[in-house]
Amino acid sequence: MSESGLALIWSPFADDASAEAAAAQLLDEQLVACVNILPAIRSLYIWNGERSSGTECGALFKTDAALLDAAVARLAEIHPYEVPAITGWRCDAAAVETVNWIGALAPPDRP
Repeated sequence: MSESGLALIWSPFADDASAEAAAAQLLDEQLVACVNILPAIRSLYIWNGERSSGTECGALFKTDAALLDAAVARLAEIHPYEVPAITGWRCDAAAVETVNWIGALAPPDRP
């Protein structure tokens, strides 16, 4: 997709170390420009038909909309969970300066 603009990806991780490892990988591969890791979120969920809960950390990845699909796919490949919860979306509004910064990730010759 060649759409430009800002996009976000959200995913929980078991701990800060695994979130940081995924963030480092996507930053090194220039699929994201920034990652915010939020510690200690409480998760309530149903897994294998049973209700459960746990403590995780969350990661919010910032990328260019043109890279969203590639970044989500790569995160799914490297995420340590068997079935990671990864959601991505294109932003409807963002500060021009933010869009310009994130947009520097996707030069015209990059898919």
